[in-house]
Amino acid sequence: MVPLSVLDLSPIIEGGTAAQAFRNTLDLAQHAERWGYQRFWLAEHHNMPGIASAATAVLIGHVGAGTTTIRIGAGGIMLPNHAPLQVAEQFGTLASLFPGRVDLGLGRAPGTDHAAAVALRRTLNTNPDAFPQDVMEVMAFFRAPKPRQAVRAVPGGGLTVPIWILGSSTFGAQVAAALGLPFAFASHFAPAMLDEAAAIYRARFTPSEQLARPYLMLGVNVVAADSDDEARFLASSGRQAFASLRAGRPIQLPPPSKEWERDTAEVAGVTTPARVSFVGSGDTIRPQVAAFVEKTAADELIVVSHIHDHAARLRSYEIAGARQ
Repeated sequence: MVPLSVLDLSPIIEGGTAAQAFRNTLDLAQHAERWGYQRFWLAEHHNMPGIASAATAVLIGHVGAGTTTIRIGAGGIMLPNHAPLQVAEQFGTLASLFPGRVDLGLGRAPGTDHAAAVALRRTLNTNPDAFPQDVMEVMAFFRAPKPRQAVRAVPGGGLTVPIWILGSSTFGAQVAAALGLPFAFASHFAPAMLDEAAAIYRARFTPSEQLARPYLMLGVNVVAADSDDEARFLASSGRQAFASLRAGRPIQLPPPSKEWERDTAEVAGVTTPARVSFVGSGDTIRPQVAAFVEKTAADELIVVSHIHDHAARLRSYEIAGARQ
């Protein structure tokens, strides 16, 4: 029984608003806390009409204020969009508000399209290959300040904020291994290199002050319901949104559609070039999830449930989190 966590994109449903999405995000976090989920992470995306979590650190503060025990954090902050000092200040602020509960996941991608990347950074001079150096700079700002240190993160310096590396390729695996950090792999949308990345991470891991041995968390899509048929129907919302995104036309999360309902290899939970998904009733998905954990030796799973109806999304997480 590996720990389960939540990855929320604060979805804006078709015809809905960001304000509604934020209310639903907090409600989901409060339920996840009661159901025993390990952590509640929010993801940074920009220029996406169906994702409201662009100001990720702000929304993490909203979730932190409405919960008491569940870990909160970013899965992740897209480091090319931010100065390391700003990241340390933001998460130093969160760690001061919610001591012992804050995680910082760092990613190498911009989390958006080319036009929005320019709008975020004004230029594209940021080099994604400098990601390891940027991560180390963030880590340095969290260390206790030295005498006469010219630039300090206030708050941030001297605070303990666990840092994770996010990735969907072997690059992130190598960074996490070299720095001795936990690694979260995006198998929920890009699992093609999962096996290779996991092997590299574990083989090359160097123990650090933060972590003595490798720790691998894998992203999975779960749409669970009281019956397989209902789950397949609910999953059609996410399939529509994912298809539109792949076609370059991101949309608000649409209602489920019979035309998009299908039963494919994805439903069986196998790793495909598209994503790792488990769709069905609790009795259907539990052995599939267990087989996936056994195959990958994952230390933790982080669950994405992209479901249009909020009550159905809560029910999906309730079923996924049930251990019987």
